[in-house]
Amino acid sequence: MAVRNPEIKYTKLFINNEWVNSKSGKTFPTLNPTTAEKIVDVAEADKADVDAAVVAAKAAFKPGSLWRTVDASARGRLMLKLCDLLERDRVHLASLETLDNGKPYGDSHFDIGCAIDTIRYFAGWCDKIHGDTIPVDGNFLTFTRKEPIGVVGSIIPWNYPILMAAWKLSPALATGCTIILKPAEQTPLTALYIASLIKEAGFPAGVVNVVPGYGPTAGAAISEHPNIDKVAFTGSTEVGKIIFGAAAKSNLKRVTLELGGKSPIIICEDADVDEAANIAHGAIFNNHGQNCVAGSRTFVQAKIYDEFVKKATTLANDRKVGDPFVDGTQQGPQIDQAQLNKIEDLIQSGKTEGAKLECGGGRHGQKGYFVQPTVFSNVKDNMRIAKEEIFGPVQQILKFDTLEEALTRANDTKYGLAAGIITKDINKALTFIQTVQAGSVW
Repeated sequence: MAVRNPEIKYTKLFINNEWVNSKSGKTFPTLNPTTAEKIVDVAEADKADVDAAVVAAKAAFKPGSLWRTVDASARGRLMLKLCDLLERDRVHLASLETLDNGKPYGDSHFDIGCAIDTIRYFAGWCDKIHGDTIPVDGNFLTFTRKEPIGVVGSIIPWNYPILMAAWKLSPALATGCTIILKPAEQTPLTALYIASLIKEAGFPAGVVNVVPGYGPTAGAAISEHPNIDKVAFTGSTEVGKIIFGAAAKSNLKRVTLELGGKSPIIICEDADVDEAANIAHGAIFNNHGQNCVAGSRTFVQAKIYDEFVKKATTLANDRKVGDPFVDGTQQGPQIDQAQLNKIEDLIQSGKTEGAKLECGGGRHGQKGYFVQPTVFSNVKDNMRIAKEEIFGPVQQILKFDTLEEALTRANDTKYGLAAGIITKDINKALTFIQTVQAGSVW
């Protein structure tokens, strides 16, 4: 049962298994996107706090430390204990996530289950990471040994706060690294709560440190730090470029980036139109459209185009938007005013540039950051809504004649995160898979 006003237990920085104020004494507000009202003030980390977290993380990683000498299987047991605690506090965490992020409570509850599954999966890898022995000429013994990188700085976005934390923490913990986690400034509350569970599970001091703050200060300090060995970032392409440059200029630290997308979904004329419309609807509208892999360019073959547009419009009109704590709500608010402004600007560009607005097209209500589920048809490739990542509940439907044409247009983008095809013809599907320039293909 969701808790509409969950207790906020943790608002300080988590460094070396202790709750501390920022060295500057500064705080920042985290807002409830449903009401646009402040939930609570959170300690604001900057460079000095990141420096302190790095000292703690390096101490936890030094040779002979408790973390470096613990059995690999024991690391796995610690991670499994963390899973048990996440399950124990699942209702509280889901309520906190919905309060701070705005996604429907059911979605938050589901996300925690996925996070638990992720951590359990990586816990199983702890004692199964090994090198090879290599036969070489001569009287020699040659082998490889896989070792943890060291101190990892992880910077996560606001669209899936708990899941993103799990995706960043799990592989680092499984391999024996230590971590400095910076949650998005819009959604720091669940990351801080997870930090309390990490301590309760028994992880040694300094293994995980959580430093809420802003990108240009705390995020930059992580990216530029000479004693951080790797940075992992999920977020916008623009910020990813900055982080990559900072890593190169500092100590050539390793970098993992998961960035933006404008993913095509191709719907062929042999598809079941009802099924295709439902799949495409979920591909763009799930999580309020705040998905890096969202199917945000819907290409539909000419023969079924008009029928598809009608069904897509009906689905969008029927989507329930409102209070994320109310059962049956499918779409809560966008994350903040800046994102609301961006979405409204791009919707307006679609109208101005000649796309046909089938439904939605504006703000939902006057309180909070809600956007009407929006569908555009007659969209052209050169329109802003077809080129730019909207990151909101806006579906753009484009028409194509042949699969070859659709593939050429699908690949005409600066992004390449994901793609999808809906067809009953396995040959079309395989052709698509081999030709589309995308990392994940459905």
